[in-house]
Amino acid sequence: MSSPAAAPPAPNNLKRIVAASLIGTTIEWYDFFLYGSAAALVFNELFFPDSDPLVGTLLSFLTYAVGFAARPLGALVFGHYGDRLGRKKLLVLSLLLMGGATFAIGLLPTHATIGSLAPVLLTVLRLVQGFALGGEWGGAVLLVSEHGDARRRGFWASWPQTGAPAGQLLATGVLSLLTAVLSDSAFGSWGWRIPFLLSGVLVIVGLWIRLSVDESPVFKQALQQAEARKADAGAERMPVVAVLRHHWRDVLVAMGARMAENISYYVITAFILVYATTSAGVSKQTALNAVLIASAIHFFTIPAWGALSDRWGRRPVYLIGAAGVGLWMFPFFALIDTGGFGNLLLAVTVGLVLHGAMYAPQAAFFSEMFATRMRYSGASIGAQFASVAAGAPAPLIATALLSDYGSSTPIALYVIAASLLTVVAVAAAKETRHRDLAEIAPSGEAGGPVEAPAAQDARTV
Repeated sequence: MSSPAAAPPAPNNLKRIVAASLIGTTIEWYDFFLYGSAAALVFNELFFPDSDPLVGTLLSFLTYAVGFAARPLGALVFGHYGDRLGRKKLLVLSLLLMGGATFAIGLLPTHATIGSLAPVLLTVLRLVQGFALGGEWGGAVLLVSEHGDARRRGFWASWPQTGAPAGQLLATGVLSLLTAVLSDSAFGSWGWRIPFLLSGVLVIVGLWIRLSVDESPVFKQALQQAEARKADAGAERMPVVAVLRHHWRDVLVAMGARMAENISYYVITAFILVYATTSAGVSKQTALNAVLIASAIHFFTIPAWGALSDRWGRRPVYLIGAAGVGLWMFPFFALIDTGGFGNLLLAVTVGLVLHGAMYAPQAAFFSEMFATRMRYSGASIGAQFASVAAGAPAPLIATALLSDYGSSTPIALYVIAASLLTVVAVAAAKETRHRDLAEIAPSGEAGGPVEAPAAQDARTV
């Protein structure tokens, strides 16, 4: 039976919800990316000082990858309770966990002080970061998707996605400023701690904003319906079990769609700091500045791609990004090899703009695949399990390929292979932009996913 169409939220209320999600995701990604940049720049010397410089960087990136390993667990736990208790409560918890772990990294003694215990503690805190981020993404994008105007869902849901480049921009900007004003010895001694300690202030701001928003109306309605069914038919199936039973194809599509998006992003923003400084002879400051400017451009292109996905569909825009990133890889490294700042900036900027074509529609695309009472679990599992095979090892694999072959060609082929996998996954998916989030039925049940007629899009969420 069709549920009543929900009225679109008031513009001011929707903007507040978008702002809450955006600021929260910016803080969480700031914390996560800050670690990645520090891993490329100083952690090899501070926590793995006895290693060869490139081996030390590999070990540093290994602790970076550990954070990705914890993201599926975070997706499972936060997805389960987010589908049971609501999106808002779990988003507050994820912000506290991420901020606390990042602040603690800023206080962490180095190898010179406590020896081998230092990298162990660093790894534990990185695990907490990954666990928190694994639960953050799904809740943030769902809160906006389930509140928003269906005709512009791609646009509005893309704003929490801008938290990634905003966090990258903030993390890279703070590090760039510190490396510019501090000597190498001062930055390596104590300056690197400042960005991590700053996270404590940002978390307070993020909590204040997130606590001010309401729970998703679509979730509230689904919860009431679930309670009624439970009273009639007994215990409700766990969301994770329901996802794997009814939406396993959608989970696989989401995982495949993430491969090129995730791998290309970490090659372009994290590994680039290693490649540009070791192979192209570019200074740390120059490489950071290029990523800084490109991240600002990335931020503004994501909502534009999101708006296009409302006009053209999620799949066409996503496919543009996946194919484009693959085609750009050889020019990307060729431009960096010139050693010029302008070419470096062009390489990173074009790469991130193409990445945005995948990242922008992803929030609405994944949200529209799953029924409400298993949406947090489904979207989070699909997104975060892929990160273990994609983003987690990407800087490690790229650094190892550079070490073994001394060339960018194997790295470019690695990203191209991921792009081909994503093209296949997205091409196999169904278009979702006209779906009514309140009426999507689990795959295999009567009716299947409901395609909302275009005339009703303004009334459905």
